Amino acid sequence: MPSDNLKSYLQLHLIVFIWGFTAILGALITLDAMPLVWFRMLFAVGFIALYLYYQKRSLRVPTRILLQFLFSGLIIALHWFTFFHAIKISNVSITLACLSTGALFASIIEPILYGKKIVPYEVFFGLLVVIGLYIIFNVEGNYFLGIITALTSAFLSALFAVINSRLVKTYDAAVISFYELSGGVLFFSFLLFFMDSFTMEFFHLSARNLIYLLILSSICTAYAFIASTSVMRFLSPYTVMLTINLEPIYGIILAVLIFEEKEKMSFGFYIGALIILSTVLLNAFIKSRKKAVS
Repeated sequence: MPSDNLKSYLQLHLIVFIWGFTAILGALITLDAMPLVWFRMLFAVGFIALYLYYQKRSLRVPTRILLQFLFSGLIIALHWFTFFHAIKISNVSITLACLSTGALFASIIEPILYGKKIVPYEVFFGLLVVIGLYIIFNVEGNYFLGIITALTSAFLSALFAVINSRLVKTYDAAVISFYELSGGVLFFSFLLFFMDSFTMEFFHLSARNLIYLLILSSICTAYAFIASTSVMRFLSPYTVMLTINLEPIYGIILAVLIFEEKEKMSFGFYIGALIILSTVLLNAFIKSRKKAVS
């Protein structure tokens, strides 16, 4: 029988693979980015609510904390909106390459929000990422708007992660996820309502879109979030961090295999993407070594 560590490691790779597949589903679903995200969050809230009911978990939290959860939900909703919009106006490869800058955005945001000291090697890594992005901008200039949108998504992802890192230490991950996704649904519902988007046509989903949305909201959202929290009981932060950073690689490989010509990029793009991904992995490695020594 595999040990708990081995089972958790294999499960973590499955989760990261699922996250990489999220971008593929975003490209396959024919809805615009905002309704796509709204349905994703709405269905995911339903799945998590069923999980909480089955587990008999309490949803009671202080009002001040509830407002923090709802605000975080706004951020994650905007992150997903810009993420899927970037895929729609460019492609999966461009979006995932730019999204991998999120870890380095986090290293800038955390000192600003929580007064942490700026680490010199992180500044150096930031410059390397800029070089990688410069190469991608130069060779894939026709995707300029997609690149900017994907970088915005990466920033929002980092902001969400930094804020959530404090909340998850005190409260149950599934409860946090329920309230945050509910906050995202609430915020986008207001937007869609004032944009007069809630028409009969809006709620008419094709069988194909409905199936993809159910997979996206259940497996790629509800399951992946809860499962990623549980494996952290058995694996070191380094293993988790390093494996999660493989998500863009899995996603880009899947995109090339599934969409073929649409996702085949210039040689310069892969050089730029390799610089960014290598920098992110090296950053994760150095951070884990420092924690192990301290």
